Amino acid sequence: MQVWDADAAVLDRFAADMAVLCDTLLAEGLLQDRDGTLARIRTCPTLEEAVAGVSFVQENGPEKIEVKTDLFARLDAATPPGAIIASSTSAIVASRFTEGLEHRHRCLVGHPVNPPHLVPVVELCPAPWTATETMDRAEALYRDIGQVPVRMTRERDGFVLNRLQGALLGEALRLLGEGVVSVEGLDATIKDGLGLRWALMGPIETIDLNAPGGIIDYATRYGGFYARLAEEPAGPEVFSVENAEKIAATWTQDRSPETIRARQDRRDARLAALRRHLASEQS
Repeated sequence: MQVWDADAAVLDRFAADMAVLCDTLLAEGLLQDRDGTLARIRTCPTLEEAVAGVSFVQENGPEKIEVKTDLFARLDAATPPGAIIASSTSAIVASRFTEGLEHRHRCLVGHPVNPPHLVPVVELCPAPWTATETMDRAEALYRDIGQVPVRMTRERDGFVLNRLQGALLGEALRLLGEGVVSVEGLDATIKDGLGLRWALMGPIETIDLNAPGGIIDYATRYGGFYARLAEEPAGPEVFSVENAEKIAATWTQDRSPETIRARQDRRDARLAALRRHLASEQS
């Protein structure tokens, strides 16, 4: 694997960051050859050197259309014509930054979930001009490296995951902003409630099992309640900085970069343990 970043500081610390990542996987038995894995990764001084002769590119630039437009133009010119170019964008559809490319048929969104080495799902979203062969090859590649590709049939802003997450976040931020529940209580509702089921199955299978007659029975029993909720959805103001500041004031945390990174490392270690457990249950 060849890596390039516009920020030299990222490249300077990349080897150390990868070593920590590999150590987390190794500790839970999710990686066998730590040293061999690290030896197969190298940083490159230029984008063009990083993508020379490759068959697949994963772009991870900032979530700005103008940046991605520039990156994809450079990638389209520098990569072999048959190489797939996938963007890790979390919300921007590929048609907004690939339309003018000569080889736009080989471009798509391949949206992983953070942290991608521990959360395996990756959303594949085509632009209107993305070739079926491109989607097929990308899907096969992600599956071969242990990811769980979810293939979309057409573009939607935010794809699937962030549209679902946005719906949940909107209601969560509304409840917190209104003072209905504490941050600790709200997070516990997911962590010790819905999240335990969702670690094993998705929301549709969940409701299929939550009524004696399955999903249609569930809709018969509870559809009216959810329909009433949908009539008054959370408004856009719940995502404002002002609402975030209001919520943060009730939830004391050390949010220095060093502490955030330490909390992320702890999260990753716990996710690695969960992945190991789930893998053992499936074997």
